[in-house]
Amino acid sequence: MPDSRPHLGEPLAVDLLNTRWMTPAGQQDLLTDVDGLRRWLADNNLTAVADEPTLRAVVTAREAILRTVRGESIDDLNKVLEHGRIRRTLTADGPADEPDVRHPEWLPAWLAADNLLHLLATTPGRIKQCDHPHCVLWFHDTSKNGARRWHSMATCGNRAKATRHYAKKAHPGS
Repeated sequence: MPDSRPHLGEPLAVDLLNTRWMTPAGQQDLLTDVDGLRRWLADNNLTAVADEPTLRAVVTAREAILRTVRGESIDDLNKVLEHGRIRRTLTADGPADEPDVRHPEWLPAWLAADNLLHLLATTPGRIKQCDHPHCVLWFHDTSKNGARRWHSMATCGNRAKATRHYAKKAHPGS
């Protein structure tokens, strides 16, 4: 079944934020049931079990990531991160960093929280919410100058330009 979400392909933490989006019918949420979790896990090539405990952990991580990127609180993100750590090992191919999560239902949630840490460390200030007033989507700004404003120029950016254009036509000289 194809994913109905309007914005895919973001890093794991941002993709988790984008499991909520707006449609003409109102806000949609992929993570209302285990089937939606299964879709999100598959979209991100995660091999965790899609069950109620994993769903609760992933929704907890989504809310913690949201509060963190909004600048509201880091405490909840740290609580998610307490469920695991990176274990350094030496493999036949050389050194490796492997996630070590005590309870398997927390692995996808922990991976998303860990991904947020990576993004904040490597590209601070580049996780942004779409500038369109009716959009709830987020994106990782990879533009050269960091000035991207919309999750998609083809949708929200185009709507903003059209709104400005019609406002100028309706009120010339303003």
